[in-house]
Amino acid sequence: MSESKFGGVLVPALTPFKPDFSPDKNKFLRHCRWLLDKGADGLAVFGTTSEANSLGVDERMMLLEYLLDNDIPADVLMPGTGTSALTDTVKLTKHAVAHGCGKVLMLPPFYYKAVNDKGLFASYTETIQRVGDAKLKIYLYHIPPISQIGISLDLIGQLLSESPDSIAGIKDSSGDWQNTLSILTEYPTLATFCGSEVFLLDTLRNGGAGTITAVGNVNVVGIRQLFERWQTRDAETLQNHITQINHTIRNATLIPALKSIVASFYDAPDWRLVRPPLEALTDSDSENLLRGLAELYFKMGDLPSRVGFSIDNA
Repeated sequence: MSESKFGGVLVPALTPFKPDFSPDKNKFLRHCRWLLDKGADGLAVFGTTSEANSLGVDERMMLLEYLLDNDIPADVLMPGTGTSALTDTVKLTKHAVAHGCGKVLMLPPFYYKAVNDKGLFASYTETIQRVGDAKLKIYLYHIPPISQIGISLDLIGQLLSESPDSIAGIKDSSGDWQNTLSILTEYPTLATFCGSEVFLLDTLRNGGAGTITAVGNVNVVGIRQLFERWQTRDAETLQNHITQINHTIRNATLIPALKSIVASFYDAPDWRLVRPPLEALTDSDSENLLRGLAELYFKMGDLPSRVGFSIDNA
């Protein structure tokens, strides 16, 4: 797959914290290694699930360098570099590209809400010009439920027309399948990732690149299995099962829920910590979540023991 059509199952890796809420770089490295070992094609570090917008610019750069210094390959990393401040976005993006991470996931500037495509176009193109590096490959990050600032179909077209060598793809976390389908239809050369594995099978059937999904932190094995087998007779069954797991987790608060699952898996209670203003799950909510996942035969890091068919014969 060419650089412009990079794809697969990418995971926005969770950021672990110490009791003083400083990032725990050793736990972070261990989890990133585990994700890659279990089949992740890439790590979209410093995304929403990573609590990136609760991290400072220096913290993000320190963690990225720590991964690289400890043999996480630059070409599997897609750091999130979009912020509300143009200068911070440029600084993070320059840093990533200079360290070999040409692929970056870039939010639009999201603080001011009454902005139009013209302003967003100016922000992206100014960033591209200031970074000034042909190795830069931007993956637009469309997540209006959180950012409240969307990336329209027209804006995608304008950016592709102005900067075709720099705009490589998009992560659509709108939760609106019709929007994802419209992107896939109008811009077939763009590497389009669904922001939830709930839409993975439909995305792949329509020419998409894959998924960048929060739940990959705990179910990368199951999601990867669907990515590999999406053209088999069992694809619908695989999709239904990962969708059930997704919904069970999302019935709790997503990031604290994921951290509770990871804490249980690693037997490391500090993994439950989230940086304020987020709050960790209560003990009872965490127990209910783990019980619900057990009822789906879910075990982090393993294929399900039972999903309605024989895995060996799939």
